Amino acid sequence: MAIALPSFKKQISSALFTRISSIIFLYAGALSFNAYYIQSIGSGIGIYSGLFHVTIVSQILEVFIYIIGSIILISWPTQSVRASSYANLTGSGSNARSSTYSLDAGASNNYSTEYSLLVLFSTLGASLLISSSDLVSMYLSIELQSFGVYILATLYKNSVPATSAGLKYFLLGGLSSCIILLGAGLIYTFTGLTNFESMYSLISVYDTSVALVQGFNLGIILIIIGLLFKIAAAPLHHWAPDVYDDSPTIVTIWLTIMPKISIIFLLLEIQTGVGLSSVVNLFSANSLASAIEEIDFSFLSLSFPVLALLGGNSTKYVLKYLLLISSLLSLIIGTIVGLAQTRIKRLLAYSTISHIGFMLLALSVNTEESIDALIFYIIQYTITNLNAFLVIIALSYTCVNYQSANRGASGARSSTATTNLPASVANLITTARPRKINLKTNFDIKFISELKSQYELNPLLSLSLTICLFSMAGIPPLIGFFSKQFVLYAAIQNGYYFMSIVAIIVSVISASYYLKLIRVLHTASDSATPETLEEYLTLDQFSARSSASNSANINYSISFLSNIHSFLISSLTLTLIMFVLKPSIILNLTQLLTLSLFNF
Repeated sequence: MAIALPSFKKQISSALFTRISSIIFLYAGALSFNAYYIQSIGSGIGIYSGLFHVTIVSQILEVFIYIIGSIILISWPTQSVRASSYANLTGSGSNARSSTYSLDAGASNNYSTEYSLLVLFSTLGASLLISSSDLVSMYLSIELQSFGVYILATLYKNSVPATSAGLKYFLLGGLSSCIILLGAGLIYTFTGLTNFESMYSLISVYDTSVALVQGFNLGIILIIIGLLFKIAAAPLHHWAPDVYDDSPTIVTIWLTIMPKISIIFLLLEIQTGVGLSSVVNLFSANSLASAIEEIDFSFLSLSFPVLALLGGNSTKYVLKYLLLISSLLSLIIGTIVGLAQTRIKRLLAYSTISHIGFMLLALSVNTEESIDALIFYIIQYTITNLNAFLVIIALSYTCVNYQSANRGASGARSSTATTNLPASVANLITTARPRKINLKTNFDIKFISELKSQYELNPLLSLSLTICLFSMAGIPPLIGFFSKQFVLYAAIQNGYYFMSIVAIIVSVISASYYLKLIRVLHTASDSATPETLEEYLTLDQFSARSSASNSANINYSISFLSNIHSFLISSLTLTLIMFVLKPSIILNLTQLLTLSLFNF
């Protein structure tokens, strides 16, 4: 309402909108948590004519989503100091030429108003998706969540990469939505129903060879494929690295966490609440099934035990194969391709794909132990990824880089470069050619090489990022190690030996590119690096480095870490480290959620 009313909007600063939105999330989380004490909720309450099914599990998940959304909003820069001085540095000499310098902090705060509003709508879709119990509410919730994220990717309207990322995300996201809608249409065509519980009650009384069941299975398969597309599970992952890399970091942190939580739990609901055991083989009535049944699959029993079922009459785990194949490809592609990345957000995108592989493995096993491991893995993945991106955003506040675009003697424009400040400043001031420099403090760290010497400048932030990377790699005794251990234990207990071996191997391989990040983080830069921005923005420093006459006009703004941002980074880092000392808090919660899902 404040945004809609111009008189209020002019009086409220843009940073205040993010704080208001963060408070809204916390208040909504408190309301959802209060529903936990409502005795009448029992195993669930159907609302809006059965479109949504509210349970204790869905309320707890909503609280989790709201808290994470509030933390992400806090990461937006809120403090800035502006100054303008140091004009008309003149000297003597007939060969003196002027150089103009300007410092720009990116003016990212101008977008915080739109950011906070879009985040609210996207989170509303995510919370509704968790409680969806109907094809109509499921599709509308997915679209409400997705449309907000599409616009978030293009938040920086003047940025060509961000616009390209948003367009690519919108086109491919629209394709996945069409696949989901096609699957929902097929299910409604064959069953005439849209409610989940009614559909599965109808399917359970029909023979597997009936066309109604086969059409229903095809629709379910298309819906699962569309959902895998939206969480960037391999082989439907190609859009994710490009979109994550080109989007602003403040948006990437949202893309890698929030949509995945709601969609993974929707897949979990389909697995546990609806029951995939009633799903039969799509090809059970044609000649392909007969050909498959003649093949001896016993040699695969150690790798994919459920594939051996194809040799017999029981052919009801088609979607389990789909999840297993996607899990296998996600583990391999997310690890192998990630080794060749030089851009930090692309590397984290492939890391996310690898983590999705572990989640899908736990989801496909579909036992109480595996679902417990899945919920715990989602919690630790959210905490670790959130902390890693908070640290990267914090480093982008404190790093001082420049982008130069100059014309040489021939008049041709040189390529844009990003390097450390001191050598570049010294070079620019001692060079006689006029050029315009934009020094930015609020920029996105794009390349891994930009993390060089950060340990010397920001030891605590670098140490926090190192702990996050170790946790992602699964190094004990951090929380990431236990999450992978629980998933592998559940898989081995149920005979998924091949998948377990692959998961262990890719975990070892993926540790190499996490260690590469850590090595760069603790490597000194080739050139000297300023300890503070003010060190190179004083008249004395500019004059000392000038070998020719110069004229400098400097306007700059510096964004600092807020106390809340620093507190969140330290708290999340301690959570990663101290989990081994008090694991019962999270483990008891995940076990209660698992038991509730299976009992309901």
